[in-house]
Amino acid sequence: MRKVLVAWVGKTDLRAPTESEVVGAGPIAQALDARAFDEVFVLSDYEERVITPYVKWLRTRTKTRIEVVHERLSGPTEFGEIYEAAVRGVQRALGERPRDVALAFHLSPGTPAMAAVWILLGKTRFPAELIESSRDHGVRTASVPFDIFADFIPDLLRRPDEDLGRLSAGLPPESPEFTSIIHQSHVMKRVVAKARRAAPRSVPVLLEGESGTGKELLARAIHRSSTRRDKEFIAVNCGAIPSDLVESQLFGYEKGAFTGATKQQQGMFEAAHGGTLFLDEVGELPGPAQVKLLRVLQEGELVRVGATKPLRVDVRIIAATNRTLAREIAEGRFREDLFYRLAVAVLHLPPLRERPGDLNLLIDHLLDQINRESAAEPGYKRKNLSVGARNLLLSHSWPGNIRELVNTLRRAAIWSDGDTIRSEDVREALLPVGHERSSDILNRPLGDGLNLPELLASVARHYLRRALDQAHGNKTQAAQLVGLPSYQTLSNWLQRYGVES
Repeated sequence: MRKVLVAWVGKTDLRAPTESEVVGAGPIAQALDARAFDEVFVLSDYEERVITPYVKWLRTRTKTRIEVVHERLSGPTEFGEIYEAAVRGVQRALGERPRDVALAFHLSPGTPAMAAVWILLGKTRFPAELIESSRDHGVRTASVPFDIFADFIPDLLRRPDEDLGRLSAGLPPESPEFTSIIHQSHVMKRVVAKARRAAPRSVPVLLEGESGTGKELLARAIHRSSTRRDKEFIAVNCGAIPSDLVESQLFGYEKGAFTGATKQQQGMFEAAHGGTLFLDEVGELPGPAQVKLLRVLQEGELVRVGATKPLRVDVRIIAATNRTLAREIAEGRFREDLFYRLAVAVLHLPPLRERPGDLNLLIDHLLDQINRESAAEPGYKRKNLSVGARNLLLSHSWPGNIRELVNTLRRAAIWSDGDTIRSEDVREALLPVGHERSSDILNRPLGDGLNLPELLASVARHYLRRALDQAHGNKTQAAQLVGLPSYQTLSNWLQRYGVES
């Protein structure tokens, strides 16, 4: 078994040949003095004229084979670049027989960002011993349990560390197309991560969620992050098209196909050829249109109304619904075979009330957007929120989700006289229908579509997601937060109600 040390060279290392009385031998030389290694791979972002004298000095102190891996970084805290460079260095160290190599990563030389990368890699992708060294304590194995590492990492490094976790999980690179989706909650991070995974592929996507949760915004982000980004994105509200016009609007028609058809007309599918067609409220489609949609998905071809010859089309479908399609299928309003064709990549957008931590961000983002849009209006003053107004917004349940929030902020900006939106402005801006819809869950009317199992499941999902988010995914803590006896019981509940941990 070959013992291989991999380390970034740091400033203390470079000073060691000439300033050993001040800095000692430096972390790398100290490690080679204290432990036996067959090879050491030194990663360096320094120019060759800087690193060469150090390597010559190091070779006079040890018989260990030394190999320098030159990497160019744009900055010492560029986590993505550091991560990729470290992976290349480790793969080079492993060579053609990785199973015969015992890795060790040195945490001490280099920047804190470099140490964070070694911890991530050593605990996930490339299992390795983590070592550290100092003049006072010598060389020792660093004890960094990965499950508590995230709790102790400085706040400054939290976000970059999440980026590293994303890279380690094999996610696609961050796409600027998804920056418009404002979030920080765990549940939305999972949704966005899945959307980014699905984006490069042309499989159909089904977006589920209440009205106003941002389904079209996510659909546009998926399109802009896909290989079809340079082609059309066409959004169709299936519920807004009269049932007798749905087929002609979606699939087009031939001249003379019906009264008023004075010329040939292509439909939405042909217009979106090569691009993406977003079918909002797909659950509203009438039966005949569902049959034709199924054919398009199965065969990649359509037949215009009044035509007999099929046309080939290349369209990616992103469908969205605020209905429960399983219930629609059970009640005969939606085709089961069409559902399974659409439900390849299924993303559930949680309502705003189940996104802890996102509301504050959204309030600031949307108010800033309103200020920018209204800046040119006569007499408009840039608005900010009083503490009372913000607290009132934060305490609202937002049954209309983000759409209700942005319209409430617009009304409040209109009602406010000066540059500050006050509590009374927010109270006047909140629509009464929102309060009725968000009434006490125990006081809902019987009948009128009340579904007790679904209601209980909704409550369970709400609190399970909140607990997981507050516990940062720690199941033991989450179980305690919702009064369950153990993490095993919590896991059973998560599986029962379709909540991802």
